[in-house]
Amino acid sequence: MSVNSKIYEGKAKILYSTEDPEVLLADFKDDATAFNAQKRGSILGKGTINCSISAKLFQELSTQGIKTHFIDSPKPNQMRVKAVKIVPLEVVVRNIAAGSLCQQTGLPLGTVLKQPLVEFYYKSDELGDPLLTSDRLRLLELATAEQVETITHLALQINEFLRGFWERCGITLVDFKLEFGVDSQQQLLLADEISPDTCRLWDQAENDPNRRVMDKDRFRRDLGNVENAYQEVLQRVLKAVESKK
Repeated sequence: MSVNSKIYEGKAKILYSTEDPEVLLADFKDDATAFNAQKRGSILGKGTINCSISAKLFQELSTQGIKTHFIDSPKPNQMRVKAVKIVPLEVVVRNIAAGSLCQQTGLPLGTVLKQPLVEFYYKSDELGDPLLTSDRLRLLELATAEQVETITHLALQINEFLRGFWERCGITLVDFKLEFGVDSQQQLLLADEISPDTCRLWDQAENDPNRRVMDKDRFRRDLGNVENAYQEVLQRVLKAVESKK
């Protein structure tokens, strides 16, 4: 495989090989999708914003002992990452009822959960990323029992840190999606990204249920001002990181 040849293109990123087989280059795209790619569009500057936010959050998480695939960011919309085999699970952590949780349970939007909810979804576009029961998870052998236990523990640990971090940004972390991968040393690493594409974020200064939205729901629900919301999240992240120094 030649240096920097494309090895994978997803909905939000393109992955390239590098001269080191253990390292990949992720190029973040401005493309936006929703409802399992049934809705498509573009958010100006999204790739750079999401890459910048993810890089900062991965660095912050590493200070908490969370191992991630992040190495560095050679360009604003690019990230060098450790090559991993992605565990085919989307791990969703919920603090407040929104989205599919409301649709499937009847819980009112904004219901604060008594404790964080960790859910596993089968990472399969063809099947529509279905929610998995623990028995189905075992049946499909998508991860070992030890990996599931470790992922659950890590997801809750990441949630505890991110809730505090977003709080410093004046933002409420409603819910978010994580992905994990296994490197050549069989280490489980946090992978993918953490951004307004993968988190539900509500502006604490806004009470209006539409104006408070600072994430991809603005695109999903045609609320407008998507670029402005993403840019505002980035500025608050940078300010929160800088204030710690």
